[in-house]
Amino acid sequence: QVQLVESGGGLVQPGGSLRLSCAASGTIVNINAMGWYRQAPGKQRELVATITSGGSTHYADSVKGRFTISRDNAKNTVYLQMNSLKPEDTAVYYCNANVKRLWTIQYVDYWGQGTQVTVSS
Repeated sequence: QVQLVESGGGLVQPGGSLRLSCAASGTIVNINAMGWYRQAPGKQRELVATITSGGSTHYADSVKGRFTISRDNAKNTVYLQMNSLKPEDTAVYYCNANVKRLWTIQYVDYWGQGTQVTVSS
């Protein structure tokens, strides 16, 4: 099995910063892309940012210039540095990883349990 454990969410004032972390563990052979998604109340889950194993990144237009995604391949960990946070960034943030497990051929997407980020004064 593969587990993704997120940390770093919380309550922050508008203009503040938070750093999310997500560590993958289990019978992992290789991780392709990793990413962050978010879901606000009453809305569909949306992509925030992704990063390949080679370090290529992609961001949603709404977070470009404010959020930075990075990863430590040796630790199977992905990070999301969030600066200049806005109330509309309030959501549950989910980590995603495209993983090849031991004794398997295909890559499979795994998800974390989610961490709440609330931006409010």
